Amino acid sequence: MTNFTRGQKGKLADLGLNGPFAVTLDIVSGSMEVDVSCFGVDAAGKLSDDRYMVFFNQKSAPDNAITVDLNGPRSVFQIDLARLPASIDKLVFTAATEQGSMRALGNSSMALGQAATFAFTGNDFQDEKAVIIGELYRRDGSWRFGAVGQGFAGGLAALLKHFGGSEAASSSPTPMSTPAAPPPPPANKISLSKIRLEKRGDKISLDKRDSGGYGRIRVNLNWNQNASQGQAPASKLDTGFLGKLFNKPASRSGGIDLDIGCLFEMSNGSKSAVQALGNSWGAYDRQPYIHLEGDDRTGSVSSGENIFINGTHFDQIKRVLVYAFIYEGVPNWAATDGVVTIEIPGQPTVEVRLDSDSQHAMCAIAMLENHGGNLQVTKLVEYFGGQGKITAHQAMDEKYNFGLNWKAGRKD
Repeated sequence: MTNFTRGQKGKLADLGLNGPFAVTLDIVSGSMEVDVSCFGVDAAGKLSDDRYMVFFNQKSAPDNAITVDLNGPRSVFQIDLARLPASIDKLVFTAATEQGSMRALGNSSMALGQAATFAFTGNDFQDEKAVIIGELYRRDGSWRFGAVGQGFAGGLAALLKHFGGSEAASSSPTPMSTPAAPPPPPANKISLSKIRLEKRGDKISLDKRDSGGYGRIRVNLNWNQNASQGQAPASKLDTGFLGKLFNKPASRSGGIDLDIGCLFEMSNGSKSAVQALGNSWGAYDRQPYIHLEGDDRTGSVSSGENIFINGTHFDQIKRVLVYAFIYEGVPNWAATDGVVTIEIPGQPTVEVRLDSDSQHAMCAIAMLENHGGNLQVTKLVEYFGGQGKITAHQAMDEKYNFGLNWKAGRKD
């Protein structure tokens, strides 16, 4: 592993990077939200083709030359330089915030596969809201890496403007006027919007972009996977979910297991649940067109847990209630820094944060409903606990009138 310092450059071939590789950004920002991006620019340093900006609202470039997986503080870009057109001369990796400044960063890094790493901290910056971390660029017929670490005054929108991109303007009503000839088709524009539903009851309605429905809808639950600073884990057992909540080692038998699941109602009236409890995984290509990807029992999977909804069959779905449940352990939701993101192709990312200190084990997070063919997302963030013979699942069910029959169960 070669350790780069700010301003240092080197050929990828000398690092042994002769094929596709990963670029991993580990950004330690505490409670400050940071957006990472990759700008594919031309020889003039301009984003002449918006398709080669890869970030939270556009996670792949043409031919999958660049893709990104965003997992909390860790973002992994998969890079295949051979698939880039000759017009792309440089890939610039950036981080930006609108909440504070880069001086708040902890020990962060950029890694190129297992070959090279560039470390940086907030001590390297002042009040800048963005940083150009590093870049891959063509020089004399070969690709090279440069560790930049340059602060930038503006946030993500300012970076987009700096690289010559165009930000999509939000639509607003306009007064009626005399009809005129239609304008020429607009150039591609990048949407930097990320819709955050702040209060319980907040909702957003998303129109279908075409007759093909909503495509592959991803509902992701993620939470803070880092131990508190200054408390390095003594063993693998220290990295369990209990350690994340209370900075204590998780025992082998008493760790906390956080699950995502959903209740659903089809347009034909049938109802059921998709969840790890009872091994009810659902199905993506047949009814209910809802599938739980897996069950992370350790809290160690950086991507969290995912439910996929087949939006091409959204006309057959009436409503989906997304929830999270702590299967084992003592819950403290506020300490999880939990967030649910709903990603729909061609739409802004919808975000719901678990921002209560409730001690109840069950949290109803969001309701996805079919309203005349349009997808409406409503923030719920309502917590339920069991009482007597009434389980937390049943209490939530009764609140939202699903009418399922519940009994105690365990995961195999």
